[in-house]
Amino acid sequence: MGEQFDSIPPWLSTANDFQHLHVILQTLAKRERARSQARTASRHKSQSSKAHRLSYGTSTSLLTKSDHIDHYAVSVGTSLENQVCNRYSDIEPYDRTRVVIGHGAGGFLDKGDAVHEGEGRYFNGNWIRESAGGKWWIATQAPLPNTAHAFLSVMLQSISHPSSSLTITTPSSSANPSGTVNITSRVRTIVQLTRNWEAGRQKAHVYFPPIVGESWVLEPEEGCTDPPLKVTLIETKNFDDAHCVQSTVSLASVSNANQEPVVFQHMLFHAWPDHGVPETQDQPALLNFVRLVDRVNKDLSSYPPSAHSRMDPDPPIMVGCSAGVGRTGAFIVLSSLLRYYGLLSSTPRSPPATSDPVHHHEPSPLGPLPKDIADDLVAIEIDSLREQRPCMVQRDEQIVLIYNMLATAFIEKETREKMRA
Repeated sequence: MGEQFDSIPPWLSTANDFQHLHVILQTLAKRERARSQARTASRHKSQSSKAHRLSYGTSTSLLTKSDHIDHYAVSVGTSLENQVCNRYSDIEPYDRTRVVIGHGAGGFLDKGDAVHEGEGRYFNGNWIRESAGGKWWIATQAPLPNTAHAFLSVMLQSISHPSSSLTITTPSSSANPSGTVNITSRVRTIVQLTRNWEAGRQKAHVYFPPIVGESWVLEPEEGCTDPPLKVTLIETKNFDDAHCVQSTVSLASVSNANQEPVVFQHMLFHAWPDHGVPETQDQPALLNFVRLVDRVNKDLSSYPPSAHSRMDPDPPIMVGCSAGVGRTGAFIVLSSLLRYYGLLSSTPRSPPATSDPVHHHEPSPLGPLPKDIADDLVAIEIDSLREQRPCMVQRDEQIVLIYNMLATAFIEKETREKMRA
């Protein structure tokens, strides 16, 4: 980010200063440590064993405010019956933002603070809303053998949260005098940011067949009465400039042969190592991949034209890596800021008039960011994501990657405009 370009926002140029960047990293880390303390206190508080609470929870609980413990509670994910569904023992979804899966294909996806404890199926994923871009996501861990059925059930269910339906205003006509169309939203794109195997360790359970035309049947987890799911690979495409394999997958309940299968897109980016960032030569492909995902999620060309008016034009995307926090968080932050500045799609868009995020969340119990970094949109976005799922954008080098990739996008756009002038 050495050379100055007129289009780069002042806050992004300031982040190029090492001392300022150090302040940002330290501030974000300090706030996440406070959340981590609250999560630890929540784990100990939810344990049924009094001896456990006395042995491990007392000091943490005394140092953590009760409102912090409640706000950052992870009690559902730490319950004994759900611990086996967590890929990593220290990454559980916040209770208030966790994704709750209904039962059966007619169920609804909901949000933790909208249901009673014990309702629905457990899923290690959280609803995430971009602070700058405003889009909704589901951030989740890679599935395990015993969670693959629940993972795929997300694709079958309509979204009860963020809203049970979306209302889109359209031009009035004799057939539609009110000028509104009620549409039901459903996830139709999965983004995977990890290879299935890395360094000899399995990072993601494979849940659809590798051969086009082949089908698998996945059984539900023990204790779940939902029917098995039939998963069929329909087509694959390779995008070398985005280091991506796009798989078109069909999904249906085996108990209802007359039901139309749900088709979704699986987008694999295979050049982002765990606990790190893509190599320098692979980073342009990451920008291409972010934009490709946005295009694919909005693409309705494979659906009958008659159905388009009833479909969400840009539904939530489900994204995960291995734990669903580091690479996943960085991907969402980058997508949000590219969207906010009109750098995500090829459709020209005017830059925002101010640097203030347009989608405000409930205030953090930790208070606002300090004034010296309060206008930094990367810091704001990361802190906002960490309020919604633990440990998002887990490593400092992933934060630096976001700054660099965003600056690259501005530079590329300005360079193209100068060449056209």
